[in-house]
This record gives sequence, C-alpha cells and structure tokens, in this order.
Amino acid sequence: MAQKSKNLKSSLLLLLAAIIWGFAFVAQRAGMAWVGPFTFNGIRFLLGTLTLLPLVFINCRKIGKIELIAGGKQNKDLFTGGFVAGVVLFVAVTFQQIGIVYTTAGKAGFITGLYVIIVPVIGFLFRQHISINVWFGAVMAVIGLYLLTITDGFALSSGDSLVLVSALFFAIHILVIGKFSSKVNVIHLSAFQFAICSFLSILVALFTENIEFNLLIEAAIPILYGGIFSVGLAFTLQVAGQKDAPAASASIILSLEALFAVIGGWLILNEYMSLRSIFGCILMLAGMILAQLAISKKSKIG
Repeated sequence: MAQKSKNLKSSLLLLLAAIIWGFAFVAQRAGMAWVGPFTFNGIRFLLGTLTLLPLVFINCRKIGKIELIAGGKQNKDLFTGGFVAGVVLFVAVTFQQIGIVYTTAGKAGFITGLYVIIVPVIGFLFRQHISINVWFGAVMAVIGLYLLTITDGFALSSGDSLVLVSALFFAIHILVIGKFSSKVNVIHLSAFQFAICSFLSILVALFTENIEFNLLIEAAIPILYGGIFSVGLAFTLQVAGQKDAPAASASIILSLEALFAVIGGWLILNEYMSLRSIFGCILMLAGMILAQLAISKKSKIG
C-alpha cells in the first residue's frame, strides 16, 4: 500500500510538470521574438537556479552541513549526476530551441515527444526490464501524439532533424535523472543541473549572440515564466517524481506536455481542436494509464 501511494504521488508530480511545460510553450515561442536561443535558455535556467537557492540553504541548515562541499558517496553522486544532467539538458534544450525556429509547432511537439519510445528502447539496450504494458503504453502515446500534433504531410526538414536530436537527449536526461534522483537530495540535484545548463548557455551566447538589456526587458514575462515555473518548478517536480517512478513510465507521463500545449492553445489562444486531436488526447491518456497499471501490478506482487 505504501509503495502504491508513492507511485501515485510520483505520477501526480510528473503530471504537474507536464502541465507546466505544456502551458510554457507559448512563453517559449514569445521570448524568441526578442532574444536568441542561448540567451533565452541561459537566463531562464539562471532564474531556475536562483529560485531553488533559498531551498538549498534551508535544507543545508536543517541537516547541519553543506552537502555540496562535504565528502561522501552521496556528494560524489550529486556532483556527477548534476554535472552530467546539466550537460545533457543543455544539449537537449539547445537543439529544441533552435529547431523550433525552423519547423512547425505541431511537428516539434510530436518529434520531442518521441522520447516516450526512445527511453524504453535505450533502457532495453542496457538490459533494463521493460514491462509489456509500458511498451504498449508508449506506442499508444506516440500514436496519440501524432494524431494530436500532425495535421499536414510529414517530412523531415532541417528543423525537424534538430528537434529529433533534442528528443534523443531529453530521453537520455530522463534516464540520468532516474539513476541519480533516488541517491541524492532532489533540490540540490535540480539546482546543480540548472546552474550547469545556464553557465554553458550564457557562455555560448556571449560569443554568438548580442545580449541587450532592453531586449531582455521586452522578453521579461516569457523569461520569468520559463525560469521560475518551467525550469525552477517543473524540472524539480520531474526530479522528485522520478524518485519512485521507472524512467520508461515517467517519460509517458511527461510526454503529456504536448497534450497540455494544445489545451493551452485552445484556452488562451482560442485554437480549434478537431476530433482527430481529441482522439489523440484520449490515446495518450490511455497509454499513460496502461503504463501505470503495470507499475501497480508489479508493486502489488512485491
């Protein structure tokens, strides 16, 4: 029963992260009207880091030591996991941010969501046991994503290729978080990976983009939403949620960001939802539920 409760809590945390990411898509697109992709990512991940710093210091005071500089295996895992997750996250968001400029929103949403099938494939290659329910759930989610986001002919452009690379790295990021989130403090891990991603993004921006203060002010609202909610809150929810959720199942829940992006467009931008889109939403939800049934059954047997 306790394990079942943990699984439910993890699923809800991951679902909330997907909702925030879905509604953040409009902000992410709007911000690109004023600043470059590296500047946008650098500032928003810096904001995400600063958002978590008070929680890091409060937690350190509670345990009576600064884990970031203390010795021990946990801190080695924190540095290793935070650095690797930060670098992978930097590559993923960079390819996605640049690729979105050269492709349609629908294709970008579908291709990014392909991490839902990439995650179990990578896990299978590393000899992880993947439940048949998760495989079926992943396939259903991919079909649902296609029906939800692709309405015209599908052809892989240069932008599509860039977003496809980002999907691969988002899948790797989910696996990295799955490996380290149960070993270290989730707040510290989140703050560390955000700081690494921000540092790398700003470093590249200094050499490739013109960073103007007045343009940052124009893009303030998208950057603030992207930094505080999409990064600081949602990615931390992902790390916390993956403590008790298998990576393959977590990827299915997180892929629902595409669903909430469509819902956000319908509610905020008055975008039309066809029967095809609604059926895609239903398939994605069914895929998520099917994967979760596999987790519950496994927990009950154990």
